[in-house]
Amino acid sequence: MPTFFEALNELMAEETPLVTVTVVDTVGSVPQDRGAKMIVTREGLRFGTVGGGKVETKAIAEAQAMLNGEVAENIRFAQWNLAKDVGMTCGGIVKLYFESHNARRWRIVIFGAGHVANALINLLIHFDCAITCIDPREEWLAKLPSSPKLRTIHTDDMPSLVKTLPDDAFVILMSMGHTTDKPVLLEILRTRTFPYLGVIGSDAKANILRRDIAEAGLPEEAQRAFHCPIGIEIGTNHPYEIALSVIAQLVETRDALRTSRSPRGDRDSSPR
Repeated sequence: MPTFFEALNELMAEETPLVTVTVVDTVGSVPQDRGAKMIVTREGLRFGTVGGGKVETKAIAEAQAMLNGEVAENIRFAQWNLAKDVGMTCGGIVKLYFESHNARRWRIVIFGAGHVANALINLLIHFDCAITCIDPREEWLAKLPSSPKLRTIHTDDMPSLVKTLPDDAFVILMSMGHTTDKPVLLEILRTRTFPYLGVIGSDAKANILRRDIAEAGLPEEAQRAFHCPIGIEIGTNHPYEIALSVIAQLVETRDALRTSRSPRGDRDSSPR
């Protein structure tokens, strides 16, 4: 039988969303000692125990609420009086520490590995995110910074990868130009919806893309379903200044989504 840490490492390597639950303190009669641990996934208890019975059922429900986005925090403590809060006959108190992993990882997908994409990725690797960069030019992918947060994909058929992207990805198109951005954009608008979709370019390019969308027979709302130009209105056309403005827009969109999903409707207090 694997150890707790072996089971955790395997799930982390698979990028499975999970919550670890640890008994950090106890008072009186309780079903488990300090240090007891378990791993909970969206499907339920995956490994270990914090005492079984009602206390474990309640802890699993709390962990799954975190995984389902019903709780804003990525970490939290819970202290339960087992008689009053859990309905158990033993009168002890247990304090649990919950920590989620891979649950709401900020995923950013960039089509294109040119100068602006390189600058953007060089800044993004300092954020808590997972980045995928897709490009048909192997030599440009090789110029990107080395980071465990970055995965590169070399392909001559970028539109074919649209179906493989996670639903929560923030997607940015900044490839070689209009002829390579357009088919990816049309494929996304036909088949997917992402929390953020942006295409690098000017107002003139945006107008051309809207014409392309209309000619492709897509509904009128598809013409408003992406940002172009991207970024907030600051800076010059220097790649790093463009990158800075794009990151500002990504963060603004991310935080607005977190606020809207919070049960209290207030700003997400989870660590960044």
